[in-house]
Amino acid sequence: MLPRGSTIGILGGGQLGRMMATSAAQLGYKVIGYAPEGDNVGGAVSTGFVTAEWDDQAALAAFAERCDVVTWEFENVPVETARAIDQGKIYPDPLALETAQDRLAEKRFIEGLGGRPAAYAKVDSSHDLVAAVDRLGAPGILKTRRDGYDGKGQWRIGSGHEAEALNVPEVPCVYEGFVEFDAEFSIILVRNREGEIRFWDSTRNVHEGGILAASHFPAGEDIDAQVGEARELARKVADALKYVGVLTLEFFATREGPIFNEMAPRVHNSGHWTIEGAATSQFENHIRAGARLPLGDTRTTAAEVEMRNILGSDIESAGAKLSDARVHLHDYGKAEAKEGRKMGHFTQITLETRG
Repeated sequence: MLPRGSTIGILGGGQLGRMMATSAAQLGYKVIGYAPEGDNVGGAVSTGFVTAEWDDQAALAAFAERCDVVTWEFENVPVETARAIDQGKIYPDPLALETAQDRLAEKRFIEGLGGRPAAYAKVDSSHDLVAAVDRLGAPGILKTRRDGYDGKGQWRIGSGHEAEALNVPEVPCVYEGFVEFDAEFSIILVRNREGEIRFWDSTRNVHEGGILAASHFPAGEDIDAQVGEARELARKVADALKYVGVLTLEFFATREGPIFNEMAPRVHNSGHWTIEGAATSQFENHIRAGARLPLGDTRTTAAEVEMRNILGSDIESAGAKLSDARVHLHDYGKAEAKEGRKMGHFTQITLETRG
């Protein structure tokens, strides 16, 4: 058990790190963040913050020396950076980063565990893309194998003609065939060092423009019927990676059962509702797992929950929603309200079923 007053390091300075730091402070720990120059909002609620490049070995070593354990808050932390931290100190194992950062490797890993991703093909050239569309059909989506999130690094391909006309990016890609689905949902779990796993309830996730717009609980019967199978795959993933902390797998609910979409080796946007809507939030349990504290109860404590992201300039009027006593606002404190940028979220909680 990590003694109170110990220091937890967080690689990354975004809102996920900010919310983890808040939970860590509640549990009696100090937090030091580490990230390159930027709008590092996690630093506002941390004990300290190191601003340095990911490959600054001297700064990274000094940071690690100040920390008792280290974790990360987003999946694009370079694997080399994570591996530079003493392997007995960092969690989860950097293998989780390495697996999730390459979409092709991730899909093959999932298939190896018996999971079902969307039909896919490796694409390294325009010729590869045309061949992939010919084999898998269109519509489909061309994605960069690395660094894409919130709809970035993705191109929708509507036909073979569009595939021929597209100037394929000069980076490794993967083409995914179209999945006809009824809904989207995620499985969020926490696993400790002894292998104990706990799941939160799944929500119905709604995306707009490739960005998560809202998550709803209850998720609905179409999703509930597929959660069991999806959880079994998530458990296999967590065990195979010897995972410690919070892990997220996103799925499509289809007539053939759950189809794997992608994995996030971290706390997740679709789990923000757990701060007010669950006995223990995803952020607190991620800290508990790394600190060797007992895992908290993950049961849902509300009858209905809606989490909705606040994008861009909408943050300026978000406070008005607090006139509804069921609403909880989280402003991430970001300086620049760019269009489509996640500036905060609010969660609406209904404690009793409406009669």
